[in-house]
Amino acid sequence: MIYFPICKINIGLNIIEKRNDGFHNIESVFYPIEFKDALEIRPKIEGVTELTVTGLPIETKSTDDNLCIKAFKLLKNDFPNISEVEIHLNKIIPMGAGLGGGSSNATCTLKLLNYLFSLNLNSEELENYARRIGSDCAFFVKGEPTYAYGKGDEFKPINLSLKGKTIILIKPDIHISTAEAYSNVEAQKPFYDLYDFISNEPLDNWKDFIKNDFEVSLSKKYDIFEKIKKELYNMGAIYSSLSGSGATVYGIFENQLSCNEINQLVYPFVKQITLK
Repeated sequence: MIYFPICKINIGLNIIEKRNDGFHNIESVFYPIEFKDALEIRPKIEGVTELTVTGLPIETKSTDDNLCIKAFKLLKNDFPNISEVEIHLNKIIPMGAGLGGGSSNATCTLKLLNYLFSLNLNSEELENYARRIGSDCAFFVKGEPTYAYGKGDEFKPINLSLKGKTIILIKPDIHISTAEAYSNVEAQKPFYDLYDFISNEPLDNWKDFIKNDFEVSLSKKYDIFEKIKKELYNMGAIYSSLSGSGATVYGIFENQLSCNEINQLVYPFVKQITLK
């Protein structure tokens, strides 16, 4: 069976405070983007579970570190009737991009296993398993516009639609680890309420208020983020921001850009998507 894991962008990302468990409390809005990997899982009659990857390379020390394998082992531990499987991942969403591609792959592995082996897990139960893999994994169970808080794994529905808008995703040739992203960030509560602002203010007003705290700290080292944002605004973007902890910068446009305009964006990864 084949599933197509989506990705997401962060609209605003505020680092509120350091937690006693070493994590941070954050707030952000996760918005689903129909830019997808392909994930296939097939039960095996004999042998051990294997993962093969095509498309973009993945950066893990070993197969056991892959989030799809971690998701499999998590469910296998609680449901011994799950057989060994063959997992094939065609990687389209770049890694280290702040788009949640790896988290989406892991959560879709849970969803596929739930279907293939008739585990009858509901959405809430799947979200609880996903939280044990990564902070933003649970979002991909439903994949709907969501206000996220806590570690990024607690959710509140938000009335937000970007239907018909065009998103440009740009990732320069930079990889930013989570540790690096958090190393220079300053935790503080914002002066505005992100949930209320996005729920009630028009998109035209976002530029002057909604910020990504990682962008503020990382731009001191990587000036290319500000360069990309300026390019996108000069091309007519209504709003532009770093997504997650990087390294993708996105721009939201009213309409699609022409091929000539897209060709002006000379970066390793540029993708244009019209939201449905």
